Amino acid sequence: MNIFILLFSTLLTTLPHPSLSATATATATCPLNFTLLTNLTGAATTPPSSFTSTPCQFVHQALRLVQSDYLRRTDFFLPPLNTSVPCWTSFQSYINQFAPNFNIRSSCGFQTNWISQGCTNVTTRKQFESIVPQSAILNMQSNCNQSLEDNSPCALCTTSLSGLPPLGQSMGNLSDCTGFPSIYAAAFSNQFGPSDPGTAKCLFALDFTSGGSSGNKKKVVVIVVVSVVSLLVLLLIVIGVWAYWKFNDKTIGDAMDHGVNIGEPVSGLDTMDHSTTLIRFSVDDIKKATKNFHRDNIIGKGGYGNVYKGLLSDGSEVAFKRFKNCSAAGDASFTHEVQVIASVRHVNLVALRGYCSATTRLEGYQRIIVCDLMKNGSLHDHLFGSVGAKLTWPARQKIALGTARGLAYLHYGAQPAIIHRDIKANNILLDDKFEAKVADFGLAKFNPEGMTHMSTRVAGTMGYVAPEYALYGQLTERSDVFSFGIVLLELLSGRKALQTDDDGQPSALTDWAWSLVRTGKALDVIEDGMPEQGSNQVLEKYVLIAVLCSHPQLYARPTMDQVVKMMETDDELVPSIPGRPIPLVAARLDIERSISSSGGSGQLSSPTGYQSFTLEMGSERYSSSHLREERSSASRILSSDLDE
Repeated sequence: MNIFILLFSTLLTTLPHPSLSATATATATCPLNFTLLTNLTGAATTPPSSFTSTPCQFVHQALRLVQSDYLRRTDFFLPPLNTSVPCWTSFQSYINQFAPNFNIRSSCGFQTNWISQGCTNVTTRKQFESIVPQSAILNMQSNCNQSLEDNSPCALCTTSLSGLPPLGQSMGNLSDCTGFPSIYAAAFSNQFGPSDPGTAKCLFALDFTSGGSSGNKKKVVVIVVVSVVSLLVLLLIVIGVWAYWKFNDKTIGDAMDHGVNIGEPVSGLDTMDHSTTLIRFSVDDIKKATKNFHRDNIIGKGGYGNVYKGLLSDGSEVAFKRFKNCSAAGDASFTHEVQVIASVRHVNLVALRGYCSATTRLEGYQRIIVCDLMKNGSLHDHLFGSVGAKLTWPARQKIALGTARGLAYLHYGAQPAIIHRDIKANNILLDDKFEAKVADFGLAKFNPEGMTHMSTRVAGTMGYVAPEYALYGQLTERSDVFSFGIVLLELLSGRKALQTDDDGQPSALTDWAWSLVRTGKALDVIEDGMPEQGSNQVLEKYVLIAVLCSHPQLYARPTMDQVVKMMETDDELVPSIPGRPIPLVAARLDIERSISSSGGSGQLSSPTGYQSFTLEMGSERYSSSHLREERSSASRILSSDLDE
């Protein structure tokens, strides 16, 4: 009898009862403090930037931030189940301030009880700390207890979170187990707490700046710029008409008949001649140096045109990058590349000598960049081209470190910072001492100070583009870090970024290297027969650095200045590598669409880069099987993510 009474009372307390549930919900109040979000947003009536781009992701992460504050106050991760309805109501009231027509639950497919569901094994701070090793918690406190506003401290903090053990099985679809480390770190490991804008941006990817206000400012700036440009264009037209009548048209025609180039300033470059040491070459100078653009002087080809070697009158050897897309669009690309190269000076960046901008009757419309000649060609030539001898380990180590230093300078030494966007073996040139020089800035982007990322069209080369950039167009310095990791793996293994194995199955270099590192066989990544091979400890360190740089998760990658420090130090240890694959917030269709949009070519946008002329048609070909290979690799990653 007692057992029956006990079972009956248990059922009464656990099974939902309409009247009891309604009464409890009606009297319950939400313990979550959504005022935190209002304070971060301010009085703005326009949506925050994060909400404008991905509203449901914003809702998801904003809820985690509020739950972190709740954890800090109560030691509980989640509010009671009977407060689900009032908590959604409070959350909706906050959203209504700037998006009154956006219903959180119906728009994003969230269920009411999800707000109170999380990990099956973790509901309190004590339970979390019993699962996570004390050493990992101390590591979090060490790396996260600082302002996380800047990229480097944020990267250290998020990297320490990625290596935590699994917490258990997730319930619902909001406060899943993968979000608990960030919730815990913001609550207890960071002294500023979850309400700090830097903590919100780093641990929850929330940008509370108003997208609308910045948009209005941009509109004002655009109007002013258009007005000024219109006046300048009108002034130039008047001057042009005056010059036409002032000078004798016959004299110009005679000059062109004799092959004399008529110089024509390019917008954005005409003022640089006076502020820099750039030389403006004539077409005659370049024809003489290249033996009238003789095919024997071609040392590289790409989508932009040809690269010629030549000898100047002072005896110096240089390379001439001749643009074939001579149009208004070509002018913009040419001008941009000259401006980028002219703005930087570093031993590991290709140095700009000058340029040519002219029109002649014989050669037509000419746009040419003049740089120092790299006598040892590109890294691609030595790894995959016709160069017979394998690179020694000292040479590879020097190339890896030089490339890292060049990229670190672009990211942190140049003002404003520069994101290269097309780091690959073809664009790493080698001088006569095998000093690495980062080249080809045709796709480079200036990154204004204070911007966490840029949203831009995807550009680069298939196999080297970071996942978050390929899928969402979000560009950061760590997009270059991912590409560098791929190049470093190629340098260490002698394998290409994308290839097929002996059975004809698709194979991505990152997946292959990760599988070896995961099973404790990091040294198997090293190319067989490498001359003058270094110590196993150093080789393994470089393999781990490459795998860490090419990690699919953005903030698991180090910054380039951290990479340089790891390579330069005698310490053989590198930070622990977080497990992968990392879950992607994209459907399989997104990946298919991002890949198929490239049209089946190896280049995701306008093809650039110094490529060996000895290759077929001067560039690498990607057949339909290569495209299937890229799709298959992306699908395998996503499938593994969903399984995990």
